Amino acid sequence: MEAALLSSSSSSKPPPNPALLTRPANPFHRPTLSPRPAARRPHHLPSIRAAISRSRKEETVDTVKQQLENCHLVAGIKYKGLTVKQFQELRRALPETTKLLVAKNTLVFKAIEGTPWEALKPCMKGMNAWLFVHTEEIPGAIKPYRDFVKEKKLENNDFSGGVFEGQFYGPDEFKVLESMPTRAEVYAKLLGALQSPGIGLVGTLQAPAREVVLVLQAFVKKLEEESGGQ
Repeated sequence: MEAALLSSSSSSKPPPNPALLTRPANPFHRPTLSPRPAARRPHHLPSIRAAISRSRKEETVDTVKQQLENCHLVAGIKYKGLTVKQFQELRRALPETTKLLVAKNTLVFKAIEGTPWEALKPCMKGMNAWLFVHTEEIPGAIKPYRDFVKEKKLENNDFSGGVFEGQFYGPDEFKVLESMPTRAEVYAKLLGALQSPGIGLVGTLQAPAREVVLVLQAFVKKLEEESGGQ
């Protein structure tokens, strides 16, 4: 009877699990991991940025030098406070003979160094926009800016200085430039002096010389018409 119970008990045990018969893993064993590829780092980025920055600076210097060709007046304008929209409106208000450029003082000075325009140095403080006037009619080139400042109530954005014929003019001296006579006015005064009875020069000139005066008179009339009779 006891033997029968033992037989019955042993026969009821489940078969061993094959998975449990495998060799247990070593707890101190670390699996070998494949090395991760090193992250690719960009090379020479600082030098690329420096090259781009240097190239832009050189372009600005070259642009300033180009504007200096056949230029009669260069003036600095206090640029701080002007919005992008106002700056665009100002550019549209200026005549074709006048160009407005925003450039750092250091780059402008690099372009004018060693030239008569180097006299601009005293006004190179703060933020400046630069006015390049390519006409002898200085008052007519300055007036649109004066009108713009007055209309937009931007009195703080006055001229910081300018150079005309190698001489520096401070903000308080710009009235001298703004009151300069036009070419038409100069020739008209000259013609008036030649025709003055006190001089009597025209009457004593021979016929070819009189023709020169008549040509001069026609030229003055043409200039007056081009300037709107001003």
